[in-house]
Amino acid sequence: MIRSTTRFPGTYHASTPVRPTRGLARPLAGLVLALSFGAAQAESILFVGNSFTYADGSSVMGFNPGSVNDLNGTGIGGIPALFKAFTVQAGLNYDVSLETVGGSGLDLHYNTKMGLIDKPWDRVVLQSYSTLDAAQPGNPAKLIQYSGLLADALHAQNANVKINLMATWSRADQTYPPSGAWYGQSIYKMAEDVYSGYLQADQASDKIAGVIPVGLAWNRAMSQGFADTNPYDGIDAGKVKLWANDNYHASMYGSYLEALTVFGKITGLDPRSLGVDETAAAQLGISQAQVRVMQQLAFEQLAAPVPEPSTWAMLMAGVGLLAVWRRKGAAHASRCSST
Repeated sequence: MIRSTTRFPGTYHASTPVRPTRGLARPLAGLVLALSFGAAQAESILFVGNSFTYADGSSVMGFNPGSVNDLNGTGIGGIPALFKAFTVQAGLNYDVSLETVGGSGLDLHYNTKMGLIDKPWDRVVLQSYSTLDAAQPGNPAKLIQYSGLLADALHAQNANVKINLMATWSRADQTYPPSGAWYGQSIYKMAEDVYSGYLQADQASDKIAGVIPVGLAWNRAMSQGFADTNPYDGIDAGKVKLWANDNYHASMYGSYLEALTVFGKITGLDPRSLGVDETAAAQLGISQAQVRVMQQLAFEQLAAPVPEPSTWAMLMAGVGLLAVWRRKGAAHASRCSST
């Protein structure tokens, strides 16, 4: 049931000819849009990623696997199945597929899975290795290279495909133990670095339509006191743990916030429109009070401003990619300034 029709800048649904709005639409217009979406032919969406996409370590991994098409035949539900559940409740019609391999980056999918991926999808979500590069944590070069190659291939199949990158979260196991690549830094820093890498990948390809800020939504949950910041010293009373027991993957709560953020970015709808009686949360055992907070967190993160092109230049100069950005031209810079 649609209770709000806020749509986020830079997102739209292919089945409607209207432009996305930046504020609250009129209730009647929202109802008409919801009905038109539901009546439209199913829009295909493919999720490509690893265990951060299929929710290893939480009950979300086995959530409603029959509602999605696992191209690798492993029977996973994960974030794609949560996304599907949200869209059904919102009156939208998506045909959801996933192609996921644990511990993989986008290079593996490009090099070994193109027989499954290389098809004319309407929407695609790409998620790469959690540290950007397994061998060189924090280095976005491989992400930039392979997200661009995948985007080129997918656009060759469907020139109208909309591709989003999904930037993931800070790993507690990479922050608190001395062996971690982000040891001694703030718990927020890894997510910020990962997001920066995905921004650079987005900016390096004019065929990528923006970044889904999942890790920044986690940061917001911690900074606002909803989620605990350090699982190694116990979980504070009244707070949730976003990580699974390995302090690496997402817990049920982390996965739910992840899926809400994906839903809002892909559909352009306000995650709060799902309401506190959202049915997937009830199946998972998440309370209505927790649902309300996480929907608000996802909404706030999606509504937060994205860096302007001048900020992009500063980010990329640090890794020698400014020349790539400049070659992309004014058209793509204009697109990014509105997302």
